Formats: sequence, structure tokens, C-alpha cells
Amino acid sequence: MNTRTPTSVVIIDDHPLFRKGVSQLLALNDELQLIGEASSGEEGLEIARALEPDLILLDLNMRGMGGIETLRALREADLAARILILTVSDAADDLVAAIRAGADGYLLKDMEPEDLLARIVEALRGRIVITESLSGLLARSLREEAQAAERSLAPLTEREKDILGCLAGGLSNKLIARDLNIAEGTVKVHIKNLLKKLKFRSRLEAAVWAIEQGHRGQDPGGAR
Repeated sequence: MNTRTPTSVVIIDDHPLFRKGVSQLLALNDELQLIGEASSGEEGLEIARALEPDLILLDLNMRGMGGIETLRALREADLAARILILTVSDAADDLVAAIRAGADGYLLKDMEPEDLLARIVEALRGRIVITESLSGLLARSLREEAQAAERSLAPLTEREKDILGCLAGGLSNKLIARDLNIAEGTVKVHIKNLLKKLKFRSRLEAAVWAIEQGHRGQDPGGAR
């Protein structure tokens, strides 16, 4: 018998039919439990603060408070939730802006339902989730930027390199702390420092770049 507490999910999207479709999709997986819906960024921020979900599915293009603005506000609220962008936009500018604002993944709404559900579950397990057709686009954008910035691993301490490898493996702060036998607060400090040294604005940017450099640690769920 599975006694695991389901992952709580909130959807923020201004299209009611899409919210209904995602709700029906989530109901197919016992690991997921929809606990709230919002039709605007303002309402979504209020609901997320009140319910503190494990996962937020966020639309990018909404009337009023847009997805990027909502994402930044959610991050500033210091919520522990993983936040996935669900959008119709495959534009490089939107993708990079979302990652830099703190998104944990970027998925297109036209994915096959079973693929979308699988990627959502992957995200909950700490993996980087970006629609396959866009991952190369993001990597190329970061690679060009890195060349311009002459970005390298040289300024990092050995511990920061270890943590960068863990980020590339998709590990959460809690799993990094457990694997490296250090406090979660210490992990946060190291991540802040390595992002500053590498001139990245988000951990996902750093992770994608590290994978491109071949600097990758263990995948979550792998051998410990």
C-alpha cells in the first residue's frame, strides 16, 4: 500500500479549458494532487502564499501580471515550490527570461499529454525539465554568452565545483546537502557564490552550462 503523501500542485493559467485539461491529467497520477487554481498572476501569488504547494505550473502569457513577473514575485516570496513554465511560446527570449527569473523547467503546451505528465514527475524528482526541442536552443544561447564572458570553472573552489556537478545532475538543495554531508543552508551559500562567480542569474542556467562543459554529477535517484 502506498502511504506517501501526494505532491501538492497549483495551476496559474488564464485559460479555464487548459486548467481543466491539466487537472484531468494530474488526476491520472496518484503522486500528484491539485490543491488550487488561479486565473491570473495576482490570484496565483495569493493562492501560492496561502497553500504553499510543492509544485506550481505557471503560464507565461497572461493578461495583467504576466508569467515572468509572477515568477519573480513567487521567488521573492521565498516559496519552496518548484515552478514549471507551461506555455505556447518557443521563443528563445522567453525561454532564457524564464530560466533567469528562477523557473525550474520550461515545457510547451503542445506536448503529448503522457509526455507532459512524465516531465512533471521528473521535475518533482529534481531533474531539469525543458522541452527537448528547446534544450539545444538554451544551451546554444548560454554557450555564446559564456564565450563572450570568458566564463570558466577556474574561479570556483573544489566544493563549489562539487555542488555545480550536483546542480547539473538535477539535485535539489536537500539532496545536495545529504550527498555532500553539509547543511542545506551551506549549500545555498555555495550556490549563491558560484552563480556570482560564473555570472549566472539562476541555478538552472548554471546547470545547463555545466552539462555543456561535461561537468556533471550524479543524477537524482542514482547510486549513492
